[in-house]
Amino acid sequence: MTSYGSYRPVRLSPQRGSVARVLAKDSPLRRLDWIMILAALALSLGSSMLVWSATRGRDALTHGDPQYFLYRHLTNLVIGVALCVVVVLIGNRRLRTAVPFVYIAVLLMLVAVLSPLGSTINGAHSWIQFGGGFSLQPAEFAKLGIVLGMAVILSAQVDAGEREIPSDRSVVQSLGVAALPMAIVMLMPDLGSVMVMGVTIMGILLGSGAANRWVFGLMTVGAAGAAAIWQLGILSKYQIDRFAAFANPALDPAGVGYNTAQARIAIGSGGLTGMGLFHGTQTTGQFVPEQQTDFVFTVAGEELGFAGGLALILLLGVVLWRACRIARQATDLYGTILAAGIITWFAFQAFENIGMNLGIMPVAGIPLPFVSYGGSSMFAVWIAVGLLQSVRSQRPIGT
Repeated sequence: MTSYGSYRPVRLSPQRGSVARVLAKDSPLRRLDWIMILAALALSLGSSMLVWSATRGRDALTHGDPQYFLYRHLTNLVIGVALCVVVVLIGNRRLRTAVPFVYIAVLLMLVAVLSPLGSTINGAHSWIQFGGGFSLQPAEFAKLGIVLGMAVILSAQVDAGEREIPSDRSVVQSLGVAALPMAIVMLMPDLGSVMVMGVTIMGILLGSGAANRWVFGLMTVGAAGAAAIWQLGILSKYQIDRFAAFANPALDPAGVGYNTAQARIAIGSGGLTGMGLFHGTQTTGQFVPEQQTDFVFTVAGEELGFAGGLALILLLGVVLWRACRIARQATDLYGTILAAGIITWFAFQAFENIGMNLGIMPVAGIPLPFVSYGGSSMFAVWIAVGLLQSVRSQRPIGT
């Protein structure tokens, strides 16, 4: 006879056991930062509507298919998320050993741009064109190469327990690793990407704990280099025109100042809640050039208003906030530097892009992370998200 008070073990069904494993505290899925992932997905999916609104009436770009850019943007997102998953599955430690190969691959892509394989779009010789309308901008992946390369060099001695902060020799070597891709990108010329790389390098040095003299010295060299580039006439005419239009917003509003003038009109006309998706007069009238890429924020400002623009900025802020948590909780200096570089990259690029839409920063031709149309940018930022998740997965359970 069985007693009612006796213990009887409960067997989990295979399905329930699988669910339990997924929800366990040490499960790989539980180690991911889902708040960051969902915020990034919200940005990328929401921006598909902005890209669609900006392009659906531009027959010269869409070849008569109003959904052309919408489908391609969503395809880029799917590929980007898949790359993120691959990075997470490979794991942080194995990725660290593969950094030299990644860096060499980035350099080969950059050199290919300067070869007959490269092509010029909007004044910058920064692209590699493939068949079927597919193109690649290696400068986006150069940002990843710089972050990874510098992180490996600066953290090597510290993570091995040989030093408390990176040595001067390590700093010099890491700056050399960063300088080579930057020099190639400057030859294209792609000044916007060089600006992002320069600021990212500053963030990496600060995150590494390197001596302050390197940070101040780099700032001095950067200012002197910018002055030399201006005086030596290295900049192209269209780049000089952009700086002139920034310095004097009233300069030639029908010419060099046209982009920024139309962008401010679009954002200003949105008011608090906007004119409604697909109903923006500047957008439907096609007054803002490159609206699906560099000036996609104008679509949010005009059609979704201040509220929509603020929501977009807040989602970007969530991504950066979670990245800062990952940097603080990293178990080694390599992870901290990696996160610091990505944070600086995302933050400055978002500030520059939104700033040039608002007229408070010069037009530099760089995309808004997770939002602007473009496969190279989408792939690069989602790979960066995968790197952040890989760093987070190394943290102790329960933190």
